[in-house]
Amino acid sequence: MSDDGQLVLAAEDCEEDEFHRLHCFTEYEDRIIKSLMAHGPVLLRGGRGSGKSALLIEATLRLRRDISSVLPVYLSLRHLPLLQSSGSDYQEFFTRLLVDAVNDALASANLSSRLRADAAASSLRTELVELARLISRRIVLMFDDAAHIGRETDLGDFFGLFRTLSGNSVSCKAAIYPGVTKFGTRFDVYNDATVIDLARDERAPYFGAFFEAMIDARYPNLPERFAKSVDGGDGAVYRFLGRSVLGNARAFVFACNALNEHGSIGLPELTNCLLKLGADYYWPLLDELKPKLGIYEPLLEPSQQVAEKLFKFLAEKRSTSFLLHKDHQHRLSKVLEMLEYVGFISRREASRALKSGGRGGRYASNLCTLLDHMPQRRVTQELFGDWTMDSDEPAEIYSSSPTLNVKVPGPDMNRSLAVLDLGVNSLQKGKTYPYGLTEQKIIVLEQAGIRTISDLARCSDSNLLSLQGIGDKMLHRIRNTVAQAIWM
Repeated sequence: MSDDGQLVLAAEDCEEDEFHRLHCFTEYEDRIIKSLMAHGPVLLRGGRGSGKSALLIEATLRLRRDISSVLPVYLSLRHLPLLQSSGSDYQEFFTRLLVDAVNDALASANLSSRLRADAAASSLRTELVELARLISRRIVLMFDDAAHIGRETDLGDFFGLFRTLSGNSVSCKAAIYPGVTKFGTRFDVYNDATVIDLARDERAPYFGAFFEAMIDARYPNLPERFAKSVDGGDGAVYRFLGRSVLGNARAFVFACNALNEHGSIGLPELTNCLLKLGADYYWPLLDELKPKLGIYEPLLEPSQQVAEKLFKFLAEKRSTSFLLHKDHQHRLSKVLEMLEYVGFISRREASRALKSGGRGGRYASNLCTLLDHMPQRRVTQELFGDWTMDSDEPAEIYSSSPTLNVKVPGPDMNRSLAVLDLGVNSLQKGKTYPYGLTEQKIIVLEQAGIRTISDLARCSDSNLLSLQGIGDKMLHRIRNTVAQAIWM
């Protein structure tokens, strides 16, 4: 929430004026944006709330200013039929969405050319190339929310189209989640796209500046409340807060919301902020994730066990990062993906030598959950200093270490996405859904026969607008809440 009390929405849900007011981009983000604007296919990989959508949208807006040589097309793939279909059904629905998005972009650019409404998936690339020739512009396709954490097996449909559409006159970009995404047999991620990992590393020189700029944009009255114990004029408090949430933009907003409740902000307030995020933000995210996992739902409990064991281990070692031997990485691959998705950990290096022998990945941990496992459970001046340093000696989890000795079951192929069968009353405003619906609106939906999240996702805008008390603003809020429930 900003200083004026306005609810902060995800980037893709912001109006353009609000988007510019609430978002800032440092030199690091600018380099990524330029890659998204340039030729060639790009996959932007990052966890929930890391800012993938904001970068895709900013790249789209900047390209729109270049009205003579580029036609940018932004398309969110948050559509239920894409989640529930595969093969030719997926391709046909995807094609209809893309044709509509391209034609809308042409109309906005005051161009008379249009793609045929009945264009087929098999001829889509040919028609896009011909369109690019007719309008004398390069077409840049920005696909947001391309991946769903519980639906990896069907992503080959998307990446097959992504590869087919990419070429000299059509550039494809897509946002995906970190982890073990399956790209399908037709897509070679190392040759068919450039992969950019959106992980704001606390060791980078730009790190603190990004979060200082975010506070200036959204909470301009906050810096004057920082006590000398946390703000010595060297930007340490911004590095500390950014590191607490692993560089995640959305979690940082929640941290600032918590701090905004205090008049003066010192070490006790930072302690309360971190502990509150651990209890009210991070752990509830795992609960929110459960019905979205589909065949991977049996892995949620092992993920919780791994998180508990991991943070206890790090607290004992007084370390904020760890080196995990590749044997554990392979055994816990999906568990690590879940924990990275919700922001418990973030991979900083793919492979590094362990002192105990072998190689493994280096991961950083969020400080909110870590603090809750520290003996004193409070931010002392010494701990604040340690956690604002650029360097950290990672703890090692070697091959034979029993630290993460958790049994991980395989996926249950008979499970579907349970979130779709949940009642609309599960979308009530609370810790899980801070943008949720009021009890009154839920009653209106239920009385109209809209009982489940699936019913609500499938309901047309016109049907929702016909219900009592639902106007354009409430419709927007409902769509945002459903999107968070299924995709975010």
